[in-house]
Amino acid sequence: MQQLPLDGIRVIDYTHFLAGPYLSRCLSALGAEVIKVERPVSGDAGRQHAYFINGQSGYFLQQNMGKKGLSINLKDPRGLELMQKLADSADVFVENYRPGTLDKLGLGYKTLAGRNPGLVYCSVSAYGHTGPDSHRAGFGLIAEAKSGIMQMVGVPEDAPPLLRIALGDMYTGIHGVASVCAALLGRVKSGRGQHIDLALYDCLVSMHEYAIQCYTLSGGQEVPIQTGHDLPQSTLYGVFRAKDGDLVIAAQVDDAWKRLADLLGNPDFAADTRFHSAAGRNKHRLEILPVVRAWTAQRTVGECLAALDAVDVPCAKVQRIDEVLNDPQIIARGMVIEQEHPLVGKVRLPNLPFHFSECDTTQSMPAPLLGQHNREISASLGYSSEDIDTLFAAGVLYAEEAVAKLNL
Repeated sequence: MQQLPLDGIRVIDYTHFLAGPYLSRCLSALGAEVIKVERPVSGDAGRQHAYFINGQSGYFLQQNMGKKGLSINLKDPRGLELMQKLADSADVFVENYRPGTLDKLGLGYKTLAGRNPGLVYCSVSAYGHTGPDSHRAGFGLIAEAKSGIMQMVGVPEDAPPLLRIALGDMYTGIHGVASVCAALLGRVKSGRGQHIDLALYDCLVSMHEYAIQCYTLSGGQEVPIQTGHDLPQSTLYGVFRAKDGDLVIAAQVDDAWKRLADLLGNPDFAADTRFHSAAGRNKHRLEILPVVRAWTAQRTVGECLAALDAVDVPCAKVQRIDEVLNDPQIIARGMVIEQEHPLVGKVRLPNLPFHFSECDTTQSMPAPLLGQHNREISASLGYSSEDIDTLFAAGVLYAEEAVAKLNL
């Protein structure tokens, strides 16, 4: 196996909650040394997020695996000095605080880049560092609502539901991975880093593959609305109820539609030329949907899938999370990993979807305890054992009790 793509890259992760931690988790999986910097005692707010086991947050364990942990008091000048030295040694600095916050601390882009011109500095925030809303706080939920995505989800006449996955955070995080890698590649030629300004709101607006061009190209006449369980512009494409559960059918392409229509068993329906084009199916959607719904309602999910698979119509069961974890495809792809945590024991968590031909990005190292790698990281910056002891005694460096108990 070859070395990982980002081997030799040092990343300072001064982030909390989700978008930033997910971004740096990905960089760690790709081979970077990621140093997770947290405040003393409480640490990343993600440590207080359910689900808990033996006092440890699964939320934190998932998004911070593979990282080294440094807990430091940045309000103490000695702590700030250590942090700035750490940034001097880094290739990448990732933060997700409200714009301007780190400038006040002496950790803004201009300050750190002045000391380390090759630094790639990635900021993640709700609205970005420019514009009239740049000063406002926000979370993924805010961006999902503002972006127009939430308004298109759910059943007409009802309030939109929560998406139940952190779309804004995760989508922004992976954009951060792409941006950081591009900036590192650009640095090879220029010798200089740069500031990457990512906004959750921007990322979700960019995600619209249909709604925006639908509105602009129609001269403002077409505004996508809630449609419930199917897409009016892609017939037939949606969720259908069977006797014992739900399934999805994707027969919006002409050939797949014709195979589905033949399967439904009504020769007149299959032969109806009004349905032989995408435009025709969309126009007569309300005639098509009841026929397909009646067909699935008379069968179990398994019976529907078997029949659809037999005629090569794309379909799938709407699975619960326990079914996902036991899906042979997910198991074969290594999408659930097992790690040994010093306090929790064995934990099973989702893997990242990176599959390289020449290296394995699966992370075996669990998320750090608070301050677990204080001594190692400080020593790498030239601090002696006596210096480090002094910083601990002064409360500049902090580690939770378990670090000393377990001799980590």
